[in-house]
Amino acid sequence: MNKYEITVILSAKLDDEARAAAIEKIKGYITRYNGTVGEIDEWGKKRLAYDIQHQNEGYYYIINFEGDHETPNGLESHVRIMEPVLRYLVVKKED
Repeated sequence: MNKYEITVILSAKLDDEARAAAIEKIKGYITRYNGTVGEIDEWGKKRLAYDIQHQNEGYYYIINFEGDHETPNGLESHVRIMEPVLRYLVVKKED
């Protein structure tokens, strides 16, 4: 199993329940594609370097997970179309 992390920026317009639901949905996608969710690091609301969809702030989350080589591709295919997600990035971590 490889180690990965996904950094997600969610819309600042979301309330606490909607943000929690979006993170739970992402965790569900990880487990659906044979991954296991590790530590979730919530950075909170931060200013963006440039406007994205006419927004200048977003909520940052870093989710560590393990999975096979297909897990990141399956995860990205779903996160890409999630409405509350402004940006995301999946990277493979070094051992």
